[in-house]
Amino acid sequence: MSKLIAKIAAVVLGIAVLLIAAGSFYTVPQKQYAAVRQFGRIVEIKDTPGLKFKIPFIQNVQRISAATILYDIPASDVITRDKKSMIADNYVLWRVTDPTKYIRTLDAVELRAEERIEAAVYNALKNVISSMSQDEVIEARGERLTVLITEEANSDITDYGIEIIQSEIKSLDLPDDNKESVYERMISERQNIAATYKAEGNAEAQKIRNQADRDVSVMKADARRQAAIIEGEGEAEYMKILEEAYNTADKADFYNYIRSLDALKSSMTGSNKTIILDKDSELAKILYGSTLNND
Repeated sequence: MSKLIAKIAAVVLGIAVLLIAAGSFYTVPQKQYAAVRQFGRIVEIKDTPGLKFKIPFIQNVQRISAATILYDIPASDVITRDKKSMIADNYVLWRVTDPTKYIRTLDAVELRAEERIEAAVYNALKNVISSMSQDEVIEARGERLTVLITEEANSDITDYGIEIIQSEIKSLDLPDDNKESVYERMISERQNIAATYKAEGNAEAQKIRNQADRDVSVMKADARRQAAIIEGEGEAEYMKILEEAYNTADKADFYNYIRSLDALKSSMTGSNKTIILDKDSELAKILYGSTLNND
């Protein structure tokens, strides 16, 4: 009997040891916080993965996600500065940054956190959009609106131990009843811009044409001036040559003789090469000068 009791005691002791050991160790996975609580009070936060130790039966572990969480916020109406209605549909990426605050304020309940986030983002979206006209909102959609809304929304949730990494607008649309008027105004504005560019282009083209015409006029005038200079120099050279040709009697007679021959050659055209000269003509005197004189 005593041996049986001893075996039972050993088995019970072994089970107790196993239970104590099982209750003394826990693991922290990647992208997760582990909050060690003792009688409801947070005594330690573990944020590194691995095997951890706690006091069995007295302490318990509450696990909290440290990953980035996507939350799709329902679409909502917002009013611009010029009292135009727009429909904003956006989403947020958020995460827990302070597990202690997260537990104390929201009891680490994700649904409660997303309720706070939705309210903060809506308020930020309303404030940002209401500070702009509808045209400014359309022009600023994208990174600028994302930054403004994210910064303002984060300022409202710092006490909850959570952070909005990014609040992104998926779509920023117009109500159906005023889409057409806005589109027509946008088309008209684009047409005005196009007309302005065209007018500026025509003015610049005319300026270029005027400058080209002035340049051509200057070039023509310069060319005429150069031609006049060259023509004058040619005439001066011609007169110099004539002066040299007539500066003595012999040169003058020879030059007249050559010119007479050129004139005779020019006058002999066609198939008839016969020329009849009066004996007293200057050409006859040149051709037969010495013989006629002798006669």
